[in-house]
Amino acid sequence: MRLEISLSKEKFKSLKGRDVEALIEGNLSRVEETLKAEREDLLRERVSKLEEKLREMEGEIEELREFYEKALRDKEFMMGERDRLRKENEELRKAVEERKRELEKVHGS
Repeated sequence: MRLEISLSKEKFKSLKGRDVEALIEGNLSRVEETLKAEREDLLRERVSKLEEKLREMEGEIEELREFYEKALRDKEFMMGERDRLRKENEELRKAVEERKRELEKVHGS
């Protein structure tokens, strides 16, 4: 594995003559903790965004549920109205037929 580190001239000069590998190994645990903390922050942010999206989706689902329930109520109402109108139409048709027969009797006699 290859690792590249960029340093300013001043920092490079201050490290001259020192055991760089020991410095890196000595600071490795701090770097790991920093990376772990940054990753946890990133994950918390993602979780927060996902939770917000979930709440939005739950709201949309609730709106769809209400729309669907209203549509079902409207359908039931319309089917009831259709049945009522069919019966009314049948009764009117019978009344018209009855009236027609009565008029035929009167005019036919």
